[in-house]
Amino acid sequence: MKQTPDVASTTPEDRMYHAWLGRKTFGLSPASMMLTYLDWALHLAIAPGKQAEILGKVRRKALRFAEFALNVLVGRDIPPVIEPLLQDRRFQDECWQQPPFNLIYQAFLLYQQLLYNATTGIGGVSRCHEQAMFFMARQVSDVFSPSNFLWTNPKVLQATITEGGHNLVRGLVHFIEDQERTISGKKPVGAERFKVGETVAATPGKVVYRNRLIELIQYSPSTDTVWREPILMVPSWVMKYYIMDLSPESSMVKYLVDGGHSVFMISWKNPDSDDRDLDFGDYRRIGVMDALNAVCNIIPDTKVHTVGYGLGGILLTISAATMGRDHDARLASVTLLTTLTDFSELGDMAVFIEPSQVSFLEDLMWQRGYLDPKEIARTFQALRSRGLIWSKMVHEYLLGKRKPMFDVVAWNADGTRVPYLIQSQLLRKLFLNNDLWDGRFQTAGRPIDIGDIQAPIFAVGALDDFVAPWQSVYKLHLRTDTNEVTFVLTSGGHNVGIVNPPGPEARGYQMATSKAGDRYIPPEMWTMFAPKYEGSWWPAWEQWLSKRSTKEVPPPPTGNPEKGLFPLTTAPGTYVVEEWAGET
Repeated sequence: MKQTPDVASTTPEDRMYHAWLGRKTFGLSPASMMLTYLDWALHLAIAPGKQAEILGKVRRKALRFAEFALNVLVGRDIPPVIEPLLQDRRFQDECWQQPPFNLIYQAFLLYQQLLYNATTGIGGVSRCHEQAMFFMARQVSDVFSPSNFLWTNPKVLQATITEGGHNLVRGLVHFIEDQERTISGKKPVGAERFKVGETVAATPGKVVYRNRLIELIQYSPSTDTVWREPILMVPSWVMKYYIMDLSPESSMVKYLVDGGHSVFMISWKNPDSDDRDLDFGDYRRIGVMDALNAVCNIIPDTKVHTVGYGLGGILLTISAATMGRDHDARLASVTLLTTLTDFSELGDMAVFIEPSQVSFLEDLMWQRGYLDPKEIARTFQALRSRGLIWSKMVHEYLLGKRKPMFDVVAWNADGTRVPYLIQSQLLRKLFLNNDLWDGRFQTAGRPIDIGDIQAPIFAVGALDDFVAPWQSVYKLHLRTDTNEVTFVLTSGGHNVGIVNPPGPEARGYQMATSKAGDRYIPPEMWTMFAPKYEGSWWPAWEQWLSKRSTKEVPPPPTGNPEKGLFPLTTAPGTYVVEEWAGET
């Protein structure tokens, strides 16, 4: 029995109008934005104390800035009025410390601070609307950052003078080329160097199982013996699987295979409008469970290590909890990479998880039968517009320098569609209602509980993750009854923190294990006591998997013809190379 989204009844005419309007507003609900603004404006209007507080801060900051400006004009060395946040790298260059540019950027930072004070801490405003109001104010202010304009960016001015304006000519060429590629649906410049099956997703293997939703890849062993327990990897269905099999030097799959593990990978089909009604039940049954059954038929009489990444981790959590409820003990361990189980604290993502916005997005998906990858890309760009939009504009269009294309960036541009029904369930049942965390989410007509997962858990959060804030990932400790949870906090973001192979540029991490009966430690306190390590967390994870494996054995056969599992084609298979035809 499918779990239908809890949507309010609406007419087809309304849905068609909302879908049309959504394409004009980049998927943002005008009603949601208006409600946000009214909630903020009306509560601020009846808060004279808050108004007086804001005005007082304006006066104090104005006086401090005037003092700073006077000292700069007479040539005195004086500390700045305000320092940029640690993650704000726009004004790091030394040239920003010279007048008049130090006055310009200081005034801008004070203005941003005023926006924060004016949009937060107002009594009566809902938490969601407060976050959304500050988010929108920050987006607008970032547009007018002095770093974005030729005459107020000293680094760009210096380059323009030195090069006689050639940097701007190159930047115009870059801009035209990017626009042409966007309009024609082509990938970004340089992405063509990363070819699926050749330079990325190139770890040798065979597709040994295929259904309407997945291809199952069995990778060829590279060692004389392998650990008895195989590894089944469940990627997110929003992006293609090869984030875990990028270039050979940064491939998680190759690292595990070379470490003596038998690795299997789910490769999701790129759905179209005919797949609109695929839901969590389908993705669990003919996705994860069919893949697990195939692995157990190829390597029988042993348990299986499982790995889920992002949304794939959510699906793996649902599958593992269902197996626990149904007394299915085939899992040797569960690894969850940047995976949310509690959706109550989403950081900036909460801006897009609001009832009006969710309904609007559902209507946009309803007409086509899927969520277009361009909508997903726009959301991520909005969440990190400073780094993904404005810094690119300055570097490539004003300075005229192309940033090198890396495998993970090329992968990020290789998006997939998402079926209407599963995306609606994801937004409503998980993000909006938090059904999984609260024990209301159902599989096969019965609720599941995360606490039913009995296999050891290895969870990884990323320090700068804006998709799955690490503090929310860490809260898994509160809901598990398994004997062991090992948590890793790695530096980097949602993808870069996970694609962290051993090497001189590997990022550091913290790691600690919680046993059954241990008292809960809040995340901020955990960072104070958890041991810190240099380099990649991959070796520690591989050792963790090896310790929970029984013995080394000869490599298994490829497939199992007796069970109908024949080698169908060479990895990476056919589903991963299916292109998406986004709207122009």
